[in-house]
Amino acid sequence: MYGAYLTKKPRRVLILGSGALQIGQAGEFDYSGSQAIKAFKEERVFTVLVNPNIATLQTSSNMADRTYLVAVLPEFVERIIVNEQIDAILLSFGGQTALNCGLALAESGVLERHGVRVLGTAIDAIRNTEDRRLFVERLDEIGVKTARSVACRTIAEAREAARIIGLPVMLRLGFALGGKGSGIVDTPEQLDEALLRAFDGDSQQVLVEESLRGWKEIEYEVVRDARDNCIAVCNMENMDPMGVHTGDSIVVAPSQTLNDDEYQLLRTTALRAIRHLKIVGECNIQYALHPRTSEYRVIEVNARLSRSSALASKAAGYPLAYVAAKIALGYTLAEIPNFITRRTTAFFEPALDYLVCKVPRWDLSKFQGASVKIGSEMKSVGEVMAIGRSFPEVIQKAVRMLDIGVDGLDSDAFRFEGTCEELETATPFRVFGIAKALACGVSIDEIHAATNIDRWFITAISEVVVMERALRSSRMPLEYVMLRQAKVLGFSDAAI
Repeated sequence: MYGAYLTKKPRRVLILGSGALQIGQAGEFDYSGSQAIKAFKEERVFTVLVNPNIATLQTSSNMADRTYLVAVLPEFVERIIVNEQIDAILLSFGGQTALNCGLALAESGVLERHGVRVLGTAIDAIRNTEDRRLFVERLDEIGVKTARSVACRTIAEAREAARIIGLPVMLRLGFALGGKGSGIVDTPEQLDEALLRAFDGDSQQVLVEESLRGWKEIEYEVVRDARDNCIAVCNMENMDPMGVHTGDSIVVAPSQTLNDDEYQLLRTTALRAIRHLKIVGECNIQYALHPRTSEYRVIEVNARLSRSSALASKAAGYPLAYVAAKIALGYTLAEIPNFITRRTTAFFEPALDYLVCKVPRWDLSKFQGASVKIGSEMKSVGEVMAIGRSFPEVIQKAVRMLDIGVDGLDSDAFRFEGTCEELETATPFRVFGIAKALACGVSIDEIHAATNIDRWFITAISEVVVMERALRSSRMPLEYVMLRQAKVLGFSDAAI
């Protein structure tokens, strides 16, 4: 038998890429697609890639056996299926574009008509995670909590749902990328404007749900094979609370403010959810967690590799995309080798003794008239990742890599008055505003009240501010103790 649960080895596999680069979908899917091609080539499976983006590794001549530089659209993909005599397709490695294309191919009967089987997570499971109404129904079956919500297909339905739930509400589009069309609305006027915008495009479904603004946002990267073995590879925590898209938030891995009960509760819930949804491969599950009561809500499950998957792979040293591709071929976690130890298998949960921090990179100045306010609709165009032993160290390393003209978390780098009022709105430079407020004597509790950012993060930033003040009042050469402490806190030579 080929693998554990795949009785017939696929002959020619079609891999759907993510298409052109856009906000919310970029290099992370080049990583996942490239790893999938590598895994399939090891099994001597002929790979056909569909991806029009030539600025990727996966479209290099030494990667897929055949590459089509065409848009990832059902009409083009069907022709390729016929021409290449495809007998299997991979949908989970090209982001939202590939998932939507795969769903369209299945619903139109193309896959069944040409005898093409879906490897990894089945179409029904993908539909259950993408359709917001089905998603809530499936998780309700096992008592997993989701935000109180109504899936609507017309503006009238959405208005009625908002009236029943009560303002403020969160609007989310089904089958959407990067939080497109989403937002929190507080007034009836904002609701009408947001609904017109949401239904103006090709959106078929809008979810109206209770607002969880101010709750913590936590993510888990989970892997499941066809024999129902499950592991939680990595968990991550957003510094920014709910209301800011995770792609626009500063993220740390592993989480830093959860106690063990909260961590285990969310981990157990994640494993229960993906087992019930019958995910095969890798998925990302996002939570809202109340900062005081430990109440949680599952926000969404991505039945595919995501931005967070690429971050988790680098953070944990666990090749999520490669492992997911092998699972799609029928291998179990216990049959896939661990490339770190070379002696054990991929059936383990990494334990990190270091901290990883992701900070987004924005270029809003290039978009004329664009608001600098960030929220539930993603605006960043890239991100950097730093590794260290503490949050002060990694946040300072990360902001240096943004190429925005700073040597670290300098409280005077940008123009801020140092007041709480200017911190209430999330912007690309709010972390510098927090440092300025602390330098001006604003208390940690006041900043927490204005931003809903956990006090742990604000306290860590205050350590940088205190050292910055000490360095400004010192003369060179520095005493050894102060120099060492500055380095521990992530200060560069240039900053010192």
